[in-house]
Amino acid sequence: MEILGIFSAFGLSASAGLNAYIPLLVVALLARFTNLIHLQKPWDAIASWWIIALLLVLTLIEFFADKVPAVNHVNDIIQTFIRPTAGAIVFAASAKILTDVSPILSLACGLLVAGGVNAVKTFAVRPAVTATTAGVGNVPVSIAEDLLSTLVSLLAIIVPIVMVILVIITAAWWISKRELQKT
Repeated sequence: MEILGIFSAFGLSASAGLNAYIPLLVVALLARFTNLIHLQKPWDAIASWWIIALLLVLTLIEFFADKVPAVNHVNDIIQTFIRPTAGAIVFAASAKILTDVSPILSLACGLLVAGGVNAVKTFAVRPAVTATTAGVGNVPVSIAEDLLSTLVSLLAIIVPIVMVILVIITAAWWISKRELQKT
């Protein structure tokens, strides 16, 4: 069971790289209303009504800010600091069954995973979408990112083994792409 906790933690922190607040809100709501996730202290504060309300407001702000031209680029710059932090928090909170893992290591892993996903999104994908579509593609891509963040967050908790499959498929695709570029 411990290995599934690792997959959940990595999936949730990767999701935070796309949208800082969706995985935190998913964890908070599932911890509050289901038995799918049990948060240990001090992470159980995430499931409090005040934090859920705050996360809901922040999710809505990020959702709408990311759909407005020019504002979305400013939002991505601001979120470049927030998304890795959210990834660190959600990784550490969800890796609670890994009692032998240092909280500092959990925070660092979450920070690196969310930061990596955010860097690809902010500095590679979004500029390419803006350049190739004159900005018209940003809204559909933003909606897709929000949907993907929600889906990955739910799957990371409900069916963490799916995260293993996604990682294997992504790694295989990346390796095959690199091999094709060499030829």
